[in-house]
Amino acid sequence: MKRSISLLSLCTALAACAGSAGAASSVTLNAVSSDGVGEAVGTVSFKNTEHGLVFSPDLSGLEPGLHGFHVHENASCSPAAKNGEMTAAASAGSHYDPENSGAHDTPWGDGHMGDLPGLYVAADGTATHPVLAPRLQMEDIQNRALMIHIGGDNFSDTPKKLGGGGARVACGVIGGG
Repeated sequence: MKRSISLLSLCTALAACAGSAGAASSVTLNAVSSDGVGEAVGTVSFKNTEHGLVFSPDLSGLEPGLHGFHVHENASCSPAAKNGEMTAAASAGSHYDPENSGAHDTPWGDGHMGDLPGLYVAADGTATHPVLAPRLQMEDIQNRALMIHIGGDNFSDTPKKLGGGGARVACGVIGGG
């Protein structure tokens, strides 16, 4: 009887530890607009590797081409007022920048930690090509938002700020561990 209780206690303790340490390994992204959060466009899973964090998308219904792809500082995809206008997913804040670099740069550069490689969307509207963020690990992205922008990203603040990408079109809140 004592052995069964000890074994049950051990199993309970391991399950509790696994639950508290089990940070989100994927996030659902939804279409966003100034009216709010819309339908799901798919998921992105995350995996720590020796080379950084791999983001593996399984998305559909997006405009074909290259899109800006970033981790944003706040865990929200709600619209908010920006310059007096309701703006899609503005509650997510700016690109994740814990070192206060204040610069948009390449994923391997010295700028925002949330600057990811561009997200490629095929002609059929799907995105399935993984991207690597060499400076990030799973714990860096917890309680943040993952964002897709209209248009590409030139990884520079010139000629336009934040890589020249456009409006926010899809967003997902990454849960904490």
